[in-house]
Amino acid sequence: MVAHDQEWLGRGERQRQVLEVALGSWLLAPVEHIGSTAVPGLPAKPILDLQAAVADLECTPLIAEVLSSADWCYVPPEIDRRPWRRFFVRVVDGRRVAHLHVMTLECPRWRDQVIFRDALRADEKLVERYAALKRTLSAQHADDREAYSAAKSDFVRAVLKRP
Repeated sequence: MVAHDQEWLGRGERQRQVLEVALGSWLLAPVEHIGSTAVPGLPAKPILDLQAAVADLECTPLIAEVLSSADWCYVPPEIDRRPWRRFFVRVVDGRRVAHLHVMTLECPRWRDQVIFRDALRADEKLVERYAALKRTLSAQHADDREAYSAAKSDFVRAVLKRP
């Protein structure tokens, strides 16, 4: 995790626009820049997270074919182990630079990601609390990304339940 980089927002917007053009015929909504890199002032892993909504996940092989020429690697569901999405990783110079989460609009995760991002963008104090939690948890779970993510879930659920 590193301090927030203002460039993430611009890179996220550029990548979002590129994906909208590449995936246009499958998209049901605008591609969203989500996750910590989409929130000003929030420290994060320097990997952009984006999500794209499609009618159903059966279009994934075609999307994988289109994205492969732009350095996107498809992670099959049996490896990703999240049946509600299809996952792509963009690798440049041997390093992950972006993740793409493809899901349906009906998937609760689609809505939750946007609500959580927007709640953070609207509340500087919430960003400070989340940043402190992330720093603590990244120290506790430095070698276990899954445990780190799981440990944040209570905070995320609390934010999602806010009026």
